[in-house]
Amino acid sequence: MVTEAAVKKALRTVKDPEMNLDLVVLGLIYDIRIDGGRVEVTMSLTSPGCPVAGDILDSARAAVEKVEGVESVDVELTFSPPWTAERIPATIRAALGL
Repeated sequence: MVTEAAVKKALRTVKDPEMNLDLVVLGLIYDIRIDGGRVEVTMSLTSPGCPVAGDILDSARAAVEKVEGVESVDVELTFSPPWTAERIPATIRAALGL
């Protein structure tokens, strides 16, 4: 059975190239829905104009596809609500000087 914890663990392997932090820590993962082997991830990016948006989405999809039991993955990009650094845990923000 696919779990949210397993999907998040997989998404932690994908890093934002600019900040060098993973998608989960950055708070870019807005929602994870699981229906049997079907996984839907709603995520954002640190900037709507991110030049590597396609690569990040492809990496997220590929990471989740490797989770045991996953049959299909849909990664949806959203900017509603817009991402802000407030989505990063306070201790990490402090370490980054944000």
